[in-house]
Amino acid sequence: MSMNRRRTREIRVGWVRIGGDNPVVVQSMTNTDTRDVEATVAQIRELEEEGCEVIRVAVPDEAAAEAVARIVSRINIPLIADIHFDWRLAVSALRAGAHGVRINPGNIKGRENVRRIIEEARARGACVRIGVNAGSLERDLLRKYGWPRPEALVESALRWLDFVVGDLGFENVKVSLKSSDLWHTVAAYREFSRRSDFPVHIGVTEAGGLIPGTVKSALGLGILLSEGIGDTLRVSLTAPPVEEVRVAWEILKAVGVRRRGLEIVACPTCGRCEIDLMGLYEEVERRVRGIRVPLRIAVMGCVVNGPGEAREADLGLAGGKGVGLIFRRGKIVRKVPEAQLLEAFWEELQRLLREESGSGEIRGLTSRSGELN
Repeated sequence: MSMNRRRTREIRVGWVRIGGDNPVVVQSMTNTDTRDVEATVAQIRELEEEGCEVIRVAVPDEAAAEAVARIVSRINIPLIADIHFDWRLAVSALRAGAHGVRINPGNIKGRENVRRIIEEARARGACVRIGVNAGSLERDLLRKYGWPRPEALVESALRWLDFVVGDLGFENVKVSLKSSDLWHTVAAYREFSRRSDFPVHIGVTEAGGLIPGTVKSALGLGILLSEGIGDTLRVSLTAPPVEEVRVAWEILKAVGVRRRGLEIVACPTCGRCEIDLMGLYEEVERRVRGIRVPLRIAVMGCVVNGPGEAREADLGLAGGKGVGLIFRRGKIVRKVPEAQLLEAFWEELQRLLREESGSGEIRGLTSRSGELN
């Protein structure tokens, strides 16, 4: 499936190109104390393995800003410093090597302070995200609209773009317009995208825990992505950041925007299922978690849709009463007892992956013990 992407200006965060014809970029944010360099680097490396392409870290004080230099030197993706209230922290983080800063001009307090940040970013070739948020909108806009309506978010973003781009001549900018309300978020991004060609970072802020946050983010981001809106994204969850990245990729795959790693098709359990489908699926999912090859596999457990879905996948299994069939791109390759089904499927998947990789090694393949090769 090919989405009709909204054409935006191309910008850069470090070496990552954003907007234009470039793919949607997955971001996340650490939840470590940025001053704890070892913990922060370890978490970023874990996120890199899951497919995070740009990382944001909190910079609440000068010690955190100074830590940026030691973090940047040990990671492999661009780093964005998250700044609130104090413009001097943005300048310090940029001087320490941050590839970009996220600011909410509404709480930086004054155009002169924003100008200082922009001039430092310009000098260092860094990116600036103008991050408008419903929870910290400028007071005059709250008075004008009565509450943080989508129109208020858009007016705030355009106002600051006029200053940063129009008055200061700085164009390495992207914009976000976030609310915890899904529909307000969608409406704000739609209106902004109608009125500006600057790239946007999309997300539903304060989405919630793993399940409610995933649902809300999937709906909001899915709608926007399906309309071609979105150049970078973050799934904001009250959960470990690694889950944000996993969910982000699942949303991108489901909408058809990008593929990374295996897509697993599995049927829901029902009274027709005569094998331990849930246990089988969980073990398959655990073993394949690190695989990067974009294949479609099916784990099916009933006679209604099982054979058909398994046949349509690159590799599929369809279990029945005490036995199972393994399909490889439409053809049955093995019929085995239920007790041997998992290992037989695993052997066939390893064989297929080795053929797809063109070598004997498969990056990220999980062994029986759960360790990555």
